[in-house]
Amino acid sequence: MIRHLLLDADGVVQTIPGGWEEPARRILGDRSPEILEGLLVGELPALRGEGDFLPELRRAFERHGVEGDPDELYAALWNRIEVSTEMVDLVGRLRGTGYGVHLGTNQHRQRAAYLRTELGYDEIFDVSCYSCELGAVKPEAAYFERALALIDAPAAEVLFVDDNGANVEGARVVGLAAEQWRLDDGLPLLLELLGRHGVEV
Repeated sequence: MIRHLLLDADGVVQTIPGGWEEPARRILGDRSPEILEGLLVGELPALRGEGDFLPELRRAFERHGVEGDPDELYAALWNRIEVSTEMVDLVGRLRGTGYGVHLGTNQHRQRAAYLRTELGYDEIFDVSCYSCELGAVKPEAAYFERALALIDAPAAEVLFVDDNGANVEGARVVGLAAEQWRLDDGLPLLLELLGRHGVEV
């Protein structure tokens, strides 16, 4: 029986309003896709809690000869977040009916702190499972095993929702129930998926 929900952040609870393409191109220029792809690789150690992403961001600007401001890019792509009021309301209703509702997300240290403090996620969710604090990233088995330990629940009691198919499959390998869903799919579909697992709001 499902007693807990573990929800991804980006794409499930929150979005970048207007997307990342325009601000990235404005700051980075025509090479923005290439530079951003490199940044995602460079961010991985920080997502595991093994380093600091902001110096890596500044080094990328120097490496590519970008004249823009790395702090402006960080603010535009990592801290420009729109939280779904529908999802916050759903989380509150689920918690009100006795479910544990938790955040399961890959984040580096600074962005995790932003979600905790500026967005108030520590009050919205029961437990927050940030990759930088767990020392593992989705879809690795270690991430889900450590998240389960933090939640203090067996895998069979946890339903995981993520917009990334690889993360969903990774959760299933560990024994969690898991569904792929993104905000663009609409709340009715999410409620249908929850219902398939016996989760009633």
